[in-house]
This record gives sequence, C-alpha cells and structure tokens, in this order.
Amino acid sequence: MTVDADIDLDVLLALPIIFLVVVVPLWLILHYGYKARASKALSKADEETLAELWKLSEKLEQRVDSLETILDREAPGWRNRQ
Repeated sequence: MTVDADIDLDVLLALPIIFLVVVVPLWLILHYGYKARASKALSKADEETLAELWKLSEKLEQRVDSLETILDREAPGWRNRQ
C-alpha cells in the first residue's frame, strides 16, 4: 500500500505544480494582453467627448474666421503689426 500512497501523493503534488507552471502564466499573458488591446480602443464616453470637442473646435474656428474678417475690414494691415 505504500506504493499506491506514494503515487497518489506524487499526483496530488504534480497537479498544482503543473497548474502553477503552465496555466497561471498563460492565463496572465492572455488576460493582460486582452486588457492592453482593450485600453487602446476608445470607450463610448471617450468617443462622445471627442465628438463634442470636435464640434466646439469647429465653432471656435468659425468665430476666429469672423473676427479676422471684421479686423480685415476695420483695421487693414493688422496682420503685419507686431
């Protein structure tokens, strides 16, 4: 009976060791690889914020164009002043 007990003990020790050496590193690599890929993509909230900022920048560009047109009419040569 000691031979059977030794085999059972060896199997019981081998399974956690195999799990720790093979499964855990593979799981960690896949898990953090997925996390890295997922973090590169924009979230829905990020996309909405970006769209809002884009609209705001277009409005600001129109305002600057309007101000430049007014200055061109009212103060010609304003671009050359320092």
